[in-house]
Amino acid sequence: MSKPAVLFVCLGNICRSPLAEAAFRHAASEAGIDVHVDSAGTAGYHVGEPPDPRSIDEARRRGIDITGYRGRQLGESDFHEFDYILGMDSSNMANIARVDPGDGKARVAMLLDLVPGQEGREVGDPYYGGAEGFSITWSEVSAGANALLAVMIEEHG
Repeated sequence: MSKPAVLFVCLGNICRSPLAEAAFRHAASEAGIDVHVDSAGTAGYHVGEPPDPRSIDEARRRGIDITGYRGRQLGESDFHEFDYILGMDSSNMANIARVDPGDGKARVAMLLDLVPGQEGREVGDPYYGGAEGFSITWSEVSAGANALLAVMIEEHG
């Protein structure tokens, strides 16, 4: 079996999805699971740009360096390349659905739908707030990352 591929998606790919990518990459590494992980935005606002400095700081507090991450926009080919595409909120999910070519292999879900008791909850966008919002975002995306890892272990061994 090829290694599972996971794509985390938010609006601009500078706050939530890079933190989700970092959290999942870290959790998978700790569990010894080889995965392909990336993140993207539904909008092209920050293509080629590094994550928000507050995201970089939050990841750094967790011992993870995301300074090399660069924003990119979700595309139709992602639905063929990735096994899982996980959006952060209902607006992202609507935008993801608009890009979905309909013939891909990706399982598409909202990230917190994977966390028991958190179904339907959105990962709030911390962009317009202070640094404390990024800490909350880290907690939410970490919970989602761990839940996804549990699903993958259950399904793939």
